[in-house]
Amino acid sequence: QAQVVESGGGLVQPGGSLRLSCTAPGRLFRGYGMGWFRQTLGKEREFVATTRWSGEYTYYSDSVKGRFTISGDNAKDTMYLQMSDLKIEDTARYYCGALVAFVGARWWTSTESYGYWGQGTQVTVSS
Repeated sequence: QAQVVESGGGLVQPGGSLRLSCTAPGRLFRGYGMGWFRQTLGKEREFVATTRWSGEYTYYSDSVKGRFTISGDNAKDTMYLQMSDLKIEDTARYYCGALVAFVGARWWTSTESYGYWGQGTQVTVSS
C-alpha cells in the first residue's frame, strides 16, 4: 500500500496561518492529482482543495477560496496547503488523498474519486 503522509497541523488562533504538507510516492503525486479534505467528528469528509502537479486544474471549496492555497513541489513529491485567515470553523482533521478516478459531475469534490488516504493531521483554531 502506497504511503501518503500528512503533517503540519497544530493549534492556531483565529486569523492565524498554518501550512500543511502531504508527501506521497511519486507515481501518485504525478498521477491524476492530489487533494485535501477535512473531517470533524460525526460529519462526512469534506472537500477542501485539489490540484494536478502539471497545473492542469485546481479547485477549491467555496468555504476556503481566497484563504487557502494548494501547491506542489515536484522535486519533493510533496503537496502543500497554505491556510491563512483561519476561522474556528476550519477546525478539523485534514486528510490528503490521491485522485484515482473521476466520480460524478463534480468529481473533484467526491471522496470516491480519491484513494491512498493518509492518517490525517489535526488543525485546531481556537482563541
